[in-house]
Amino acid sequence: QVQLVESGGGLVQAGGSLRLSCAASGRTFSRYSMGWFRQAPGKEREFVAAIRWIGGTTYYGDSVKGRFTISRDNAKNTLYLQMNSLNLEDTAVYYCAVDTSTVVRTTSHDWDYWGQGTQVTVSS
Repeated sequence: QVQLVESGGGLVQAGGSLRLSCAASGRTFSRYSMGWFRQAPGKEREFVAAIRWIGGTTYYGDSVKGRFTISRDNAKNTLYLQMNSLNLEDTAVYYCAVDTSTVVRTTSHDWDYWGQGTQVTVSS
């Protein structure tokens, strides 16, 4: 099994920055992808970013390209999401996830393990 614990969410003003962390444990991640999704009230869960654990290839949703950066620390089994230039539309619960397939997929139901989520609220 895989355990994922997110942290770093909070309240930030528009234009500000936050850094989310996701500590992973329970299995090896060498062949997996890890990523972030978000879900705003009344909306479907949306793909934000993903990274291949080996090689570090990254993928981003269109709404966050150029503003968010995903990274990982292999030694610490920790995933990060640096979020800059935040706007009101970024307000959501952010979830860390693991996909055990060999390709990166952007639909949430394809991912296998999920954290409990961390709230990000952007104020004007």
